[in-house]
Amino acid sequence: MPGELLKLEGVVEHVIFENQETGYAVFEVNAGGTDVVVSGNVGSIDNGMSVVVYGQMTNHPNYGEQFRAETCEAALPQDTAAIQSYLASGVLPYIGSSTAKKMVAKFGAETLTVIAEEPDRLCELKGITPQKAAAISNEFRRLYGVREVIAWMARFGLSAQSAVTAYRAFGPHTVEALNNNPYMLCGEPLNLKFSQVDAIANTLQVGADSSLRIAAGLLYTLRHNAGNGHTCLPRAKLTDATARFIRQEPQRVEQALDELLNTEEMRARTYEGTEYIYLPDLLSAEEDIAARLGEISTYPTEAPPTLENDIRVLEMAQGFAYAPLQREAIRMALSNRVMVLTGGPGTGKTTTVNAILTLYEGLYDRVALCAPTGRAAKRLSELTGHSASTIHRLLEVDYSTGTVRFIHNEKNLLPFDVIILDEMSMVDVKLFQALLAAAQSHCRIIMVGDADQLPSVGPGNILSEILRADILPTVRLTEIFRQAQKSLIIQNAHRIVHGEMPRTGGHDDDFFMIESFGPACQRLVCDLVSTRLPRTYGFDPVRDIQVLCPTKVGPTGSVELNRRLQAVLNPPSPDKPQIAWEQSGRVLRLGDKVMQIKNDYDIPYERSGAEAGVGAYNGDLGIITEVDPSARSVTVMMDDRKYVYGADQLAELEPAYAVTIHKSQGSEFPAVIIPAADVPARLCYRNLLYTGVTRARKLCIITGMGRTVQAMTENVRQNLRYSGLRYLLADAVRHQS
Repeated sequence: MPGELLKLEGVVEHVIFENQETGYAVFEVNAGGTDVVVSGNVGSIDNGMSVVVYGQMTNHPNYGEQFRAETCEAALPQDTAAIQSYLASGVLPYIGSSTAKKMVAKFGAETLTVIAEEPDRLCELKGITPQKAAAISNEFRRLYGVREVIAWMARFGLSAQSAVTAYRAFGPHTVEALNNNPYMLCGEPLNLKFSQVDAIANTLQVGADSSLRIAAGLLYTLRHNAGNGHTCLPRAKLTDATARFIRQEPQRVEQALDELLNTEEMRARTYEGTEYIYLPDLLSAEEDIAARLGEISTYPTEAPPTLENDIRVLEMAQGFAYAPLQREAIRMALSNRVMVLTGGPGTGKTTTVNAILTLYEGLYDRVALCAPTGRAAKRLSELTGHSASTIHRLLEVDYSTGTVRFIHNEKNLLPFDVIILDEMSMVDVKLFQALLAAAQSHCRIIMVGDADQLPSVGPGNILSEILRADILPTVRLTEIFRQAQKSLIIQNAHRIVHGEMPRTGGHDDDFFMIESFGPACQRLVCDLVSTRLPRTYGFDPVRDIQVLCPTKVGPTGSVELNRRLQAVLNPPSPDKPQIAWEQSGRVLRLGDKVMQIKNDYDIPYERSGAEAGVGAYNGDLGIITEVDPSARSVTVMMDDRKYVYGADQLAELEPAYAVTIHKSQGSEFPAVIIPAADVPARLCYRNLLYTGVTRARKLCIITGMGRTVQAMTENVRQNLRYSGLRYLLADAVRHQS
């Protein structure tokens, strides 16, 4: 064991808490007469078990001193007293204290062997029927099976939580299955790296040219590309990429692919003469979306007879007339069960959505506004004056199974008559599939978004695919309104979309470009944030100014700029407690601006004078208001929500003085600085730059090299994603017609 870990040895006296889904447990260990509370992902744990635990003493913010377990080696009780204690704890069905005593009196040290291998003998005890004996034996073997998987995983440095997850997925024969095919670890639910599993397979003497390895390589390549946004790949691209990745002959890879298609572990569809290969769940997602949108779009409906008069009343109330395309969008929304509203900044999308929303609320009691992220939902609320939620909150996440499931689904429908979905470009296929499945058959779906922004982080490119299909009712707002024309931010956003270089402004403009490179660009960004913009414009350097980086790496990447900006804006001092990680140099300090970097559906929050809740979402921003170094916990305020992050959750937070443009989707900031220097070629593309520029509300400054900005403006290749949704949607609409 690593030298810094402490060893604790003893017998489990009392299991305080156990989550069988994750393997997390809190329990008391009698270590030579001293009771010690132990917590960690140790797998299944029971009273009477002998354990050897390695870890560290910690101070939990709510529960006090605990031994935090990194690993746990457990053995079943050996002597009769320990066996009786183990059985009397209630770990097995139908065995209480009295039955445990009788059982041990009859079978002695062989009691557990009898339970596992000869359960019929248990019927020799009064009150135990064959059915009860079978249930006792099955549960014991299940518990033993989990420990067997934990031991197997430990050989390869894998955690107890991984073992519990594997056992839940693969059942009582998990070890046998993994010995036969270790590449199962590459897929759901563990999704280990191929190289890591390759090493395990090599230890188990699975050959490099094994058909299991080739099939796993194909599946891994397809899953990897799903992580890059593709729902499918052309067959030739998949086989060529896999052959290079696992260093096998293309012919063998082709044969393995055919076998996977025969067993339906992969699926194929042909579009315009090209065969595309899918993972089954992503094909189902695209087919379900296409079928539902096709069904809704052809559902007969009529506009309200007073629609034209209602629009005129709205115009009189607001004191202005809608532009022709806005009026067309309003009419279309009220005359169809599904529609798409798209357009760039300054084209009046929000004004149009407000009109549609007002008219719908006059017709229906239940209208929902939602967006993919918390910040996008908050911004939608601010722009419309109506309550908006994330799609996850609308569907209500049920995370009790260890995977994301929604309480609202096809069997428990949402109660809404209308769903208006903003920032549609950010929605991936699995989330949209879930939303459509939970919508009532009569529900109207209004999709609003900007197709020139970055597509979703997850697989799919729904808004772009729907627009390319050109089948659903759609309005593209193109006119930049007079007030918006005064903004160089908006003018330049549209220039970028059309492949033209943005123009830098004068003293009174809201957009500037400043030429710089490398370390000089890094110093310039820090000076702009800390001194020049606060002094000139009165911006708060932490709350108002956001640095948006095209990349994480390099002197002007988000990682290094965060270090520099943290040192300038929130330097260490005796009155600012902090938590540091020596190996990475990462620090979380009182007063830091931080970002939630993954969805956490379980973390609770409090709100002053309002109802408490749970959940923090990828991209949420906040300020650290308290730090407890001894407990390794921090308190973060995210808008009006107060979160306490324990030691186990700190990895979910990162300093956020600088964040990537990808992480900023759905947000707006008073002032944005984009360091366009040292940008890797793979990240020099148009909609990355466009998305960054359109995050700025009052001021946008691009620092860096003009040639880099030009390269990003001219390059549209990275916008392309493989997807078949537009073809499936066309087929669905034809079928409905």
